[in-house]
Amino acid sequence: FLDEIGDLPLDVQVKLLRAVQEGEVDPVGGRSTVKVDIRLISATHRNLLQQVKDGKFREDLFYRLNVYPIFVPPLRDRREDIPHLVRHFMEKVAPADPRHRLTGISAKALAMLQAYDWPGNIRQLENAVFRASVLAEGELLTEEEFPQIRAQVEGTVKLDAEPATAVAPVADERQPGDQAVSNGAAAGSHEAEARAPLQPRFGTLRALDERGNVRALADVEFEMIKLAIDHYNGQMSEVARRLGIGRSTLYRKLKEYGIDPEAGRLDRLAS
Repeated sequence: FLDEIGDLPLDVQVKLLRAVQEGEVDPVGGRSTVKVDIRLISATHRNLLQQVKDGKFREDLFYRLNVYPIFVPPLRDRREDIPHLVRHFMEKVAPADPRHRLTGISAKALAMLQAYDWPGNIRQLENAVFRASVLAEGELLTEEEFPQIRAQVEGTVKLDAEPATAVAPVADERQPGDQAVSNGAAAGSHEAEARAPLQPRFGTLRALDERGNVRALADVEFEMIKLAIDHYNGQMSEVARRLGIGRSTLYRKLKEYGIDPEAGRLDRLAS
């Protein structure tokens, strides 16, 4: 795998072209040519066609490499992926942290990350989450752990307008009754709430089942989607935005879980 191939100097491009075209290389310090049989995967953030026109990238090498192009949109064009990526990166950090105390990220921090344009794309997001996870003093990542990003985002998004809902991407060892996803419900009577059925009007989801085990992610996601549809009166664009996913992803999940948003809307109209 060759990353940032668009930044290769022209003299190195000549050597790479020979390796791809002739299937042979000259090892450093070697006295003879070595045959190689490889397939190359390369990546770049540059427009290689424009690079070719500008004389900065060899045209023959471009067409040798451009066998099966895959275009990945930048992170700023798929902000609905950011919550999933943050969850993934936090789970990667957790095993390396002996304290393993992080349980999630606040909604304000997540809204801030989604408002940022991420010029460095996924690598920048991963580094930001790693740095914040290492420096965090509490159980939740907050906007305070992302000072550089916050300085650039402030003024473009109202961070204080969001409820302090915690998104819990990392499994933790909470006692039965603790809330992993809450929008400010009272701290008391946790155990009773954990065993109570879902009450959408309180905006609270149970993280643990009756036996004190972490509930399956699919179960929590199912309830979260139903709660959001009810809370935003079936306005699917708003539901998707608040859940941090695209509309197409939302409708795919509705089909997957067998949720009929129209049924809930009719119930609300009847009441």
